[in-house]
Amino acid sequence: MSALLTTIKLLISFCAGAATVFAFAPFDQYHLAVLGPAVLLLLLLDSDPHMAFRLGFTYGFGLLGLGVFWMHISIDQFGGVGPVLAIIITLAFVALMALYYGLMGWLGKRIAGASAWHIQLSVFALLWVLLEWLRGWILTGFPWLALGYSQIGTPLQGFAPLLGVYGVTLMVVISAACLVALFRGMKSAIPALLIICLIWGGGWLLDQKEWSSPSGDAIKVSIIQANFVQGLKWRPETRQPTIDLYRKLTQQEWDSDLIVWPETAIPDYYSSLEDELLSGLEREAQKHNSDLLFGIAVWGDKGERYYNSVSSIGSVRNAYFKRHLVPFGEFMPLRWLLKPLIDYLRIPMSNFAAGEAEQPLMQVLGRKAGVSICYEDAFGAEIIQAIPDAEFLVNVSNDAWFGDSIALPQHLQIARMRSLETARYQLRSTNTGISAFIGPKGEIVSASPINQEYVLRGKIVPMSGATIYARTGNWGVVISVLIVLLLVSGRHSLLSLNKKGLHW
Repeated sequence: MSALLTTIKLLISFCAGAATVFAFAPFDQYHLAVLGPAVLLLLLLDSDPHMAFRLGFTYGFGLLGLGVFWMHISIDQFGGVGPVLAIIITLAFVALMALYYGLMGWLGKRIAGASAWHIQLSVFALLWVLLEWLRGWILTGFPWLALGYSQIGTPLQGFAPLLGVYGVTLMVVISAACLVALFRGMKSAIPALLIICLIWGGGWLLDQKEWSSPSGDAIKVSIIQANFVQGLKWRPETRQPTIDLYRKLTQQEWDSDLIVWPETAIPDYYSSLEDELLSGLEREAQKHNSDLLFGIAVWGDKGERYYNSVSSIGSVRNAYFKRHLVPFGEFMPLRWLLKPLIDYLRIPMSNFAAGEAEQPLMQVLGRKAGVSICYEDAFGAEIIQAIPDAEFLVNVSNDAWFGDSIALPQHLQIARMRSLETARYQLRSTNTGISAFIGPKGEIVSASPINQEYVLRGKIVPMSGATIYARTGNWGVVISVLIVLLLVSGRHSLLSLNKKGLHW
């Protein structure tokens, strides 16, 4: 293969990855989630394992390089490393994540070899799902921009309550493989069209099913979005203005059954605010038969470590401690080795302890709620642990780390998938946006503007019942993919032996 042809193919692969970003929020060109991978699959068919790795890597670099480049904002502004080093760190992370797509290309060619092109497409599609799942799990996971998220609002979302986001990804890449089959010639056109119709028609039919039903009266909710600039939030001089603003905004909302503040709303610890703020708010909440949920840092019983929590006052005091912490943002991996980097970055509140994996569900207004904090809502297998007992979901977040970048609508899209997978209403409270009421079909009932002080008011309905995904998690898809891959790999091995003259 000439150097020029190789360069052209790599450039096309990179552009296909970059174009796939536009399938996700805020662009919502969902068809690009099929077209972008289809281009990569077509390129992979005529490649050797080495070239397949390079093609997969460049696709992944285009996808994540454009899709999560916003990471440099927090690294620069709040890590204090400067824009050049922040971009270098971001691109290094992108390159690391792009390795998954490179591995998909290389491993696909190793497994399928010179098999018929439709076998190769099947292997690539299955590996895509498997490695996307691994990317969301290994080293605490980074599941951002999984293809399934792009299909919120399309017929394929019907598969989410059945198979979860990775099941939706599977339907997307199978559709992409069918597009390649259409491109290969008329002989494969009819089967490919039939599969596409079955997938998209089946998704539409599944989306008509109601997976949950009301279990109580509607709850009137006020979500407080105070809009504090992240760079100022932890300065000592902003503490009192923060308390005063939340107290003022809350005072106007006691006619709601539930009031929700965002993640680490007050820049102080729970114990320090008891007399100054919490006791008074508790009396007001009890007087109006309301509950208040608020994000706050909490010292442990022995005062040796602190937690990122959602706490409540009103009908009862209880709390949830964040379990899935963000590396480098909330805790430092290999702290004994990276202490100089920790001291250099000086990120506030970056040494949280993780809450227990098994925690009682929070009681809110006498009902059980599935609570998560910020990044935790990107992990569907953890959110479903609250189902079927939880009657609604709550996520408190602080996306102010990433300014007004596309990270905010991307994160909201991820939250919508969690409601769809569990068939539950969700309350999403953020510091600077996007706060939202999300329905059990993943629909946005209402949402706040970005970077504005705002109170979002609405109602949710407690729901009962459990989706199939809530009962099985990701294992149904993962195990099925592994079994088929093993069968295909075994068949390819037998065919290879047969070609070498080993007849039985």
